[in-house]
Amino acid sequence: MLRILVVDDSSVARRLIVRILERDPELHVVGEAVNGQQAVTMAERLRPDVITMDIHMPVMDGLEAIRSIMEQSAVPVVVVTSSASPEDTALSFEAVKAGALTVLEKPKGPGSPEFETQAELLLNAVREMAGIKLVTRRPRRGAVVKQPRSLPHDPTRRIDLVAIAASTGGPAALATVLGALPADMPVPILVVQHISEGFDSGFARWLDTMTPLKVMLAQPRHSLRSGEVVVAPNGRHLGVSPNLQVVLDNSPPMGGHRPSASYLFQSVAKSCGPKALGVILTGMGADGSPGLVQMKSAGGWIIAQDEATSVVYGMPGRSVEAGAVDRVLPLGEIAPEILEVCRRGR
Repeated sequence: MLRILVVDDSSVARRLIVRILERDPELHVVGEAVNGQQAVTMAERLRPDVITMDIHMPVMDGLEAIRSIMEQSAVPVVVVTSSASPEDTALSFEAVKAGALTVLEKPKGPGSPEFETQAELLLNAVREMAGIKLVTRRPRRGAVVKQPRSLPHDPTRRIDLVAIAASTGGPAALATVLGALPADMPVPILVVQHISEGFDSGFARWLDTMTPLKVMLAQPRHSLRSGEVVVAPNGRHLGVSPNLQVVLDNSPPMGGHRPSASYLFQSVAKSCGPKALGVILTGMGADGSPGLVQMKSAGGWIIAQDEATSVVYGMPGRSVEAGAVDRVLPLGEIAPEILEVCRRGR
């Protein structure tokens, strides 16, 4: 049985979240906290498997509570915020950067037509995050995959596009990678991040504050420019045409995801072939691996985040197992590698 701590200053919201969680007989609410300070104390005492955390609370807000919990208890946290407003979204992604694993909009109540969908999203998120064991580990040096290819040492090889995908733990990882790239980045970057419905625009705005690059939500037929980061919107696959224009596709989900990392990498493989760089970051599951296999077959160069710095080594690990990866690097070494590879041949 999974033990859950619910944190929210609203008694109405707490009761609603508890009722939703108790639909699943495998979930047991072991405590309720009304502010961040109580949450920190109860997390240490109760050792829950997952915490659902509001952001706006008295005494200590959710952001500070998450920072303290990550230092003391390292419990998986699901942020449950009142709305997807710009202010709440920015704070929510700061919470993710501080260590929370995902962000959801707070269910509106049984009278809302969205209630059942929101309730199921909350249940699924809590179940999934409970399986993630957060431990503080010292990053190790990046491993080089056997028989690495020669792209980083080939001064004539030109890269015209970077494609990056991530899931659980991805917002903070993307902020780290993109934040370390310069404003004069010589190529555009496409990003697929698995994210909750309604948070895509806010995520793009938040990410824009994390990097010198210009970040925008994808628009169909937008012509890609150097130094620009284009983020996939909710509910549509992101791809690229041979003339480097954005393609948005409503075709069915791939591997349960839309946008899908595999769709992005397959599109890049077809349109850019050997002139593309793929990056797979922390994330649950196997999305991205089939697409990276195609991308590598087309001559592209692939980097994966290593296990030691990944919150979840699912997506990068499966890509490595599939033989689709050329370099495995700690998170902090990925941006320099991207920049070095993209500047060659120019």
